[in-house]
Amino acid sequence: MSDQNSTQPPIKKVSKHAMLIWLGLRDNSFTRQKTVKFGDSSAINSGRVYSIVTVISLISLWTISSIFEWVQPFFWPPIDDVISRFIKLFTEGFRNIALWDHVSISVYRVLSGVFYGSLVGIPLGLAMGLSSVIRGMFDPVIEFMRPIPPLALIPLVILWFGIDETAKIYLLFLASLFIMVIAARSGVSSVSVSKVHAAYMLGATKWQVLRHVIIPNAMPEIFTGWRISMGVCWGTVVAAELVAADRGLGSMIMIAKNFLQTDTVVIGIALIGLIGYSIELIMRALEKRFLPWKGKG
Repeated sequence: MSDQNSTQPPIKKVSKHAMLIWLGLRDNSFTRQKTVKFGDSSAINSGRVYSIVTVISLISLWTISSIFEWVQPFFWPPIDDVISRFIKLFTEGFRNIALWDHVSISVYRVLSGVFYGSLVGIPLGLAMGLSSVIRGMFDPVIEFMRPIPPLALIPLVILWFGIDETAKIYLLFLASLFIMVIAARSGVSSVSVSKVHAAYMLGATKWQVLRHVIIPNAMPEIFTGWRISMGVCWGTVVAAELVAADRGLGSMIMIAKNFLQTDTVVIGIALIGLIGYSIELIMRALEKRFLPWKGKG
């Protein structure tokens, strides 16, 4: 009995310590070893407690401004109107379509665009970083198309693919493609040449150097490209769903805008932001899980 009581306090202490680390109020075992922290990104902890404080502060400010009517509903709706509209959308849907159908089709379109953009962009970017011929062939096209906003391509996309689902996904594919090409190419450029020389001296073939040296060292840049690509595609989905779409968060926002339903517009924007942030958190977790060498030389 005494042995069980003696083991309980350390368990509580460890749990409390882990919670403080998770909130970003205390350094973990890795960051405690750092002698220099300013300028070393790997020494920065999560800071989740400050994120929580920021979210609570913004919601509180919105609530207070709604109570005292500091803003007009036309510019920014009161928080109670938004909550009421969300409950109505959740139970009745929007234009006879369930809210989660709008959410799921937008998520599908974004993930499809990023998937196909990565499928083409990553191999092309790696090839451009490894071959002068391929870089010379594709660099003018990539650098010419990269600054053009996807919104400007909508008329051409409609002419090429019509107004069905292919047109929407293709527009998001273009938004993702050039980002992934640049990310993969930059990843190859960041590989230390000493690692390549060491691999060849140990008898590695070109395929082994590519697989075990170049791609692992390029993956942090590629993951960064995925995260940026996700954000850009979520920003483009509103434009993509302008192409004769009756489902999707972008379509819901545009239709609600025409009827001055600012509360529905705010809900659509909030859902896009929350889903995008959730995907970002998943990407961070995957990066931490599968790329433990990032930022460690």
